[in-house]
Amino acid sequence: MNKNFDYKPLLLVPLLALAALPLIGSGSTWLTLTVAGLAMGMIIFIIASGLTLVFGLMDVLNFGHGVFIALGAFVATSVLGAMGDWTGSQALGLNLLAVLSAMLVAMGVAGALGLAFERFIVRPVYGQHLKQILITMGGMIIGEELIKVIWGPLQIALPLPEGMRGAVALGEASIEKYRLIAVVVGSVVFAVQAWTLARTKIGLLIRAGVQDREMVEALGYRIRRLFVGVFVMGSALAGLGGVMWGHQQNVVPQMGAQVNVLIFIVIIIGGLGSTTGALIGALLVGLMANYTGFLVPKVALFSNIALMVAILLWRPQGVYPVANR
Repeated sequence: MNKNFDYKPLLLVPLLALAALPLIGSGSTWLTLTVAGLAMGMIIFIIASGLTLVFGLMDVLNFGHGVFIALGAFVATSVLGAMGDWTGSQALGLNLLAVLSAMLVAMGVAGALGLAFERFIVRPVYGQHLKQILITMGGMIIGEELIKVIWGPLQIALPLPEGMRGAVALGEASIEKYRLIAVVVGSVVFAVQAWTLARTKIGLLIRAGVQDREMVEALGYRIRRLFVGVFVMGSALAGLGGVMWGHQQNVVPQMGAQVNVLIFIVIIIGGLGSTTGALIGALLVGLMANYTGFLVPKVALFSNIALMVAILLWRPQGVYPVANR
C-alpha cells in the first residue's frame, strides 16, 4: 500500500452517513436510506467512471455522454422484452441471465455508438473546449431524436424480473433486492477498473497519459488508439449504467440529459480524472440525494450542488486531483 496515499477523502462517506443518523432518528429508516443511497451512488459511478477517464486522458468535455445512457436503457427494454419467459420466471438465476444479456447488448451498442461519436463528432474538436461543449451537446440532441424515431417519444417501463423484485429484511429495515444487486455490480466495476489501472500495461499507459500525455507519445506508444479505446469503454459503461438507472424509473429519451448534471458534479468532486475520486463523489451524491429527499424534499436538487461547493472549498481541485486543469 502506498504510504503517501491520502486517506482523508475516504472518511467523507461514513462521516456523511453518521451525520445523517441523528437527523433521521429511526435506525431502520436510516439503514434503508443509506443502502438506497449507496446503490444510487454505485449506478452513478458506473456511468461517470468512463467519462472521468475520458476527460482525464483525452481532455474532452463530452456533454453528449447522456445519449449513451439513454441508448443503453432503451436497448435493454427491447432485449428484456424479447426474453419474457426468463424475466417472468421466479428463478433468480434466469432473471440474472436475462439482465446480464441486456447489459452486455446495451454495452455493445453504446460502445459502437461511442466509436462513431468519437470519430465524427469529438475528433475534429480535440483541444477546443468550447466547441466540444457545443458539438457534443448537439450530438446528444441528435441521438435523442434518433432514439425517438426507433422507440418512440413516450416513456417506456423497464420492469425488474420477477425474482429480483421485493425486499429483504435486515432487522426492522427493509432493503430492496435490486439495491443490493446495484451495490454488488458497482463494486465489481470499480474493482475491475482499479485492477486494470494498477496491474496492467494498458492501465499504466492510461494513468501515464492522464499525468503526462506528451511523455507517453515520446515513448512511441500510439496514444490515439488508447484514446479511442477509453472513449468506447466509457460509452459502454454509460450504456451499462443506463440499464441499471432505467430499472429505477421509466425510460425516456431525455433521461441521459437529466443524469448529466449529477455526472459532472461527481467528476468535479472526484478530481477530474480519478477513478477512486469518482467513486467517492458518486457515493456522496447518492447518499446526499436520499437523505435530503427524505428530510427536506424541496432542497434535494440543490443539496448536491451545495455538497460540491463545500468539498471544493476544502479541496479546490477535488478529493483526488490527478491533473492540473
